[in-house]
Amino acid sequence: MDSAWVKFRRLGWHQRWLLLEAALTLTAARLALLLPFRWLAGTLGRRGGETPPELPQAQLDEARLVGWAVRAAAKRTPWKSACLAQALTARWMLKRRAIPATFYLGVNRKNQNIAAHAWLRSGPAILTGAEGRQDYTVLSTFGDD
Repeated sequence: MDSAWVKFRRLGWHQRWLLLEAALTLTAARLALLLPFRWLAGTLGRRGGETPPELPQAQLDEARLVGWAVRAAAKRTPWKSACLAQALTARWMLKRRAIPATFYLGVNRKNQNIAAHAWLRSGPAILTGAEGRQDYTVLSTFGDD
């Protein structure tokens, strides 16, 4: 079994850069989550906004790579990088690339417990938070028009 370092060295420069950017942006997102969410909301796009379900292929390919990089980096952070930090990170990375995306916040109420979830969609692709999202009712969206 190859080590993470060996796998990293096998990647192309673009993928390496995306992983590094994702790790640094995850760190910033983790710190930003200490702030009130209303302050962060302005960085996500227009509240209630939703992006089209289609993208040009080049943008979709780049968006999928960003999603991969965020999920891969999140597995290796020394802290828990949960769905909210991942969706926030991917949103910021796509915004820098002028790739449209929709940020979703949902809630699930089972028995006496309430659970929250965040995910990010760009075009037809769910980039972060895909697993289990169908169990959540969307409370809010943020997206480009």
